[in-house]
Amino acid sequence: MDYQAILNVIEKELEHFDPGGKVPDYIPELAKIPADKFGMHLYCLDGKNFSFGDHDERFSIQSISKVFTLALAKKHGGKKIWKRVDVEPSGDPFNSLLQLEKENGIPRNPFINAGSLVIADILISELENPKEYLLDFVREISDDPTIEYDEKVAASEYQHGYRNIALVNYMKSLGNIENDADDILDFYFHQCSIAMSCCQLAKAFVIFANEGKTLITNKKVIGTNSAKRINAIMQTCGFYDEAGEFSFRVGLPGKSGVGGGIVAVHPGQYSVAVWSPLLNEKGNSEKGMKALEELTSLTGLSIF
Repeated sequence: MDYQAILNVIEKELEHFDPGGKVPDYIPELAKIPADKFGMHLYCLDGKNFSFGDHDERFSIQSISKVFTLALAKKHGGKKIWKRVDVEPSGDPFNSLLQLEKENGIPRNPFINAGSLVIADILISELENPKEYLLDFVREISDDPTIEYDEKVAASEYQHGYRNIALVNYMKSLGNIENDADDILDFYFHQCSIAMSCCQLAKAFVIFANEGKTLITNKKVIGTNSAKRINAIMQTCGFYDEAGEFSFRVGLPGKSGVGGGIVAVHPGQYSVAVWSPLLNEKGNSEKGMKALEELTSLTGLSIF
């Protein structure tokens, strides 16, 4: 498969594509990102990689980080984590409070904000220094020791994160949060602030395409079963209340973030990341979704 030729076609076809939408402004630091940024990077399991555009520029990965924290929670917390967070699609916005009230503080899945806050709580209980541990994990699987938290983004989120503050305190009142709310929010806002490029993200997500093994060293960092389970949750829950649309159009497990990034995996084949900051009304990058739809259409391959 000539992936570079395919990516070149995608870049040319989407050169004048107008996705509409806007750069998110409820996190002021994200509002500063130029709306015309666009890049894509694909890593095959044999190490060959292909790219175009702003694929090497770092951006705030936001909710893409929830896949990393879930992998760590599954590794250190085992099956017991599923007693505190479900694995069902939400059908509601990612920051909804309504379902928590109806379902006794148990979030529908680990990729909505409430679910990821519970995962953060679990990691704070299980790890001595979860922020350092998470960063070390991301650096290892991306084979890049320079990856850092963006402290300006983390501070910006904390100053305007009223809904997340409400979510964690509401779940605490219902008995599904064990640690101090401020500690959980500090960890959560930092995980969302991790700055990575499409290149780094594609390399990091190889573990979900490669049965839990890293690209460079082939080291097993998560179990094969965990990789399978996480892929399944990405397939059904990775795009909030647009998960069905992404599955229909693209046909790969994936995860989006309001920083404009999307990562998707074709198990046994490749991992791919795309970045375009303009978001649709569901909080996903419309141009990024279109690029991945073109990828699976032009290759004729998806998981279906």
